[in-house]
Amino acid sequence: MTDLFDTPATPSTAPRPLADRLRPRTLAEVIGQAHVLSPEGPLGSMLAAHSLSSLILWGPPGVGKTTIARLLADQTNLAFVQISAIFTGVPDLRKVFESAKIRRQNGQGTLLFVDEIHRFNKAQQDGFLPYMEDGTILLVGATTENPSFELNAALLSRSQVIVLERLSLTDLERLAQRAEKELNRPLPLTGDAREALIEMADGDGRTLLNLIEQVAAWTAPKPLDRAQLSTRLMRRAAKYDKSGEEHYNLISALHKSVRGSDPDAALYWFARMLEGGEDPRFLARRITRMAVEDIGLADPQAQAICLDSWQTYERLGSPEGELALAQALVYLALAPKSNAVYTAYKAARAAARETGSLPPPLHIRNAPTKLMKDIGYGADYAYDHDAQDGFSGQNYFPDGMKRPVYYLPPERGFERELNKRIDYFAKLRAKRQTP
Repeated sequence: MTDLFDTPATPSTAPRPLADRLRPRTLAEVIGQAHVLSPEGPLGSMLAAHSLSSLILWGPPGVGKTTIARLLADQTNLAFVQISAIFTGVPDLRKVFESAKIRRQNGQGTLLFVDEIHRFNKAQQDGFLPYMEDGTILLVGATTENPSFELNAALLSRSQVIVLERLSLTDLERLAQRAEKELNRPLPLTGDAREALIEMADGDGRTLLNLIEQVAAWTAPKPLDRAQLSTRLMRRAAKYDKSGEEHYNLISALHKSVRGSDPDAALYWFARMLEGGEDPRFLARRITRMAVEDIGLADPQAQAICLDSWQTYERLGSPEGELALAQALVYLALAPKSNAVYTAYKAARAAARETGSLPPPLHIRNAPTKLMKDIGYGADYAYDHDAQDGFSGQNYFPDGMKRPVYYLPPERGFERELNKRIDYFAKLRAKRQTP
């Protein structure tokens, strides 16, 4: 075993990390990303046509963005230059562009790989445009953030966005086998523990290789089981950014699981957000919104249950109060669904914008002064409580406006009863308004 306090190793004999030793030498060796690297995929098609454009590689950490960029340069005989937006300022960029110009004058192009390109501000991103347009550089940017939000429209219009996917369990198993071949020995793990190790990587190939390197250094008289592995290794924190795209993806998944009447999926996404550190008050607010938007009057009790659960959380706090939110979530998932009021409200708002300032009919206008009464405000108003059945059947829309229908309740839940009431009043209205 190497003593860390020995004389430092020379560069030729220094140990290389497993991730570096296993870095693919050709695109064919890249594990995963077949959807972009296959002959039918966007990168495969570009290479076959000998026409590579500037690219934005968008994907989670550890899926091969840097490796793919390096191999694209090799396959197209371009000089590979790598910079990171975190450590590179404007003076450094100027030097990179000047070197690329000289290289181009000597007959060689430059593939400029910019890691974390979203870290550059908008003005710095604009600085790439003239060099991309005149062919000085072929830009390959890498980002873990959604390019739609983080990159200039001008930069995106001159690049093709390539979406890379997190590695599947099958991909990670292939990577583990490749690592064992490089190490020339199997990992000292039982089958169950091996599965746990691959799950710990959470789709990140670099993380898996780092974990494997730790495990391979252990000396154990017999293979370790899942419990023993868990005591020696910490599970990788789940990817979750409370202000980024992942936040919106997960709340969308939670909302749509409730709308789709799947309580198990709803609880899963709810738990994922809590594990990621989401504020339960944000979730309480969104759960209440679901009751209003997707259940409405199909179950009028749903909204009250959400508000009660929110109040319970405020009194109990975490983690006990989160159970109240979970109960409300399950109730919503299993409640009858209706967006009839939501749809009616949007239609009424649209009609209000279109009809401008049409006044109410005279008979339902307020008449606080004698002058207003003299000109007809409130005249002939029929007080509904005095009418037969407590219903006058008068018109309440502006004069001359064709009576619209906004609220169309479905035959689900409590709205079945509301449908009967709508039909009842429609018949009475027709009867009362008949001369």
